[in-house]
Amino acid sequence: MSFESFEEIIGFAIEKEKEAAAFYTDAAKQTSFAGVRESLEEMAEEEKKHQTMLENLEANKEVLEEYKFKWIPDMKRSDYMIDLQYQDGMSYTDILRLAMKREEQALKMYNELQKKTDNAEHIKILKLLCQEEAKHKLFLETLYDDHMAKLGD
Repeated sequence: MSFESFEEIIGFAIEKEKEAAAFYTDAAKQTSFAGVRESLEEMAEEEKKHQTMLENLEANKEVLEEYKFKWIPDMKRSDYMIDLQYQDGMSYTDILRLAMKREEQALKMYNELQKKTDNAEHIKILKLLCQEEAKHKLFLETLYDDHMAKLGD
């Protein structure tokens, strides 16, 4: 990833957030389970919030300044899973696995993007996005663990 400006970094991040929202929206439409659909729709809304924040950085300066960083544990479930491609009719388990990997990759992406700037304000925005993606990853890994426990695994 090579960027000439912070605006290019933000443009890239906006596109990634759009892709993530579309993934969760499409996956929600494909599932027949109401609880699964709700979780996926919730994730889509979270990604849309990130997109909006990035598109309106100037208007969100106060929110960004007041953002409270806190440690988000990493269960590392996705670290031991292979990459999957989305397919219509995927099982709930596979959708969770795919979603966890996507959030893991988003987290890594925002960590890498921090290295592309030395501006403290820009780094803070990217750290905020790291934290948000870490929250998503934890949410999905918890859903996965709970689901697998119900299956006796």
